[in-house]
Amino acid sequence: MHRTPETVDRVGVVGAGTMGNGIAQVAATNGYEVVMRDIKREFVDSGFDSIDESLGRLDDRDALPDDPHVIRDRIEGTTDLDDLADCDLVVEAALEDLDVKREIFAELDDTVAAETLLATNTSTISITSIASATDRPARVVGLHFMNPVPIMEGVEVVVGEKTSDEAVDLAHEFAEDLGKTTWESDDKPGFVTNRILMPWINEGIRAYDEGVATKEDIDAGMELGTNVPMGPLTLADHIGLDICLHASETLHDELGDRYQPAYLLKRKVEAGELGKKAGRGFYEYE
Repeated sequence: MHRTPETVDRVGVVGAGTMGNGIAQVAATNGYEVVMRDIKREFVDSGFDSIDESLGRLDDRDALPDDPHVIRDRIEGTTDLDDLADCDLVVEAALEDLDVKREIFAELDDTVAAETLLATNTSTISITSIASATDRPARVVGLHFMNPVPIMEGVEVVVGEKTSDEAVDLAHEFAEDLGKTTWESDDKPGFVTNRILMPWINEGIRAYDEGVATKEDIDAGMELGTNVPMGPLTLADHIGLDICLHASETLHDELGDRYQPAYLLKRKVEAGELGKKAGRGFYEYE
């Protein structure tokens, strides 16, 4: 199996939620030893449940290179950050909150070796701000995986103010070794993906709220008229309306009124209608 120039063999993942367990699964599927850490054992166990379900579906389609049990056995679960001490690369996939991420990176900086690459899966938060919590900003980079990680091909590599060329190269090569295709963004609000995606989603929500068309026709118009796989309302439900709102608010703070979240998006979140994960968003789900 191909290895990156600095030889990444053991990967740490901080966070066992949707993104974290997806990253852990894809790394293990591609032969890496993985340590998946979360703050509570129940979160770790829930992450493993999601991994088992995902591996089972992929195995049913003969889409795995190994037996799912072999892949699963490459992942170690823990609540102790010290268990990541010997990892060659760590991907943080915790809450999308700057203070939380800075605290995690400060702890990682004291835990892992000086040469370990620290990556964040953030979709909107400044890499430079996160890296400033460490004594190794040159070894901090953005690795923004797309949801669902085992299925989506793309990974956005985000370059902080002090991220070294070597760290950027390693991030690209690691993601590509997972079978992903990468693109690169400077450390500007929203990077490439969410800077463009969030206004598109919000405008779809506004069009629905203003009665331009039914939600089904708005989604159908975008899918059939622009060849996207999901319309804005369906996609928002799959991402999570709370996540869309948080990303939009971050971009609004940084870039001004053209990124203001749609009123109906706020109302849905306040009502607890967060999309597919909650069983109800713009659509209803099992």
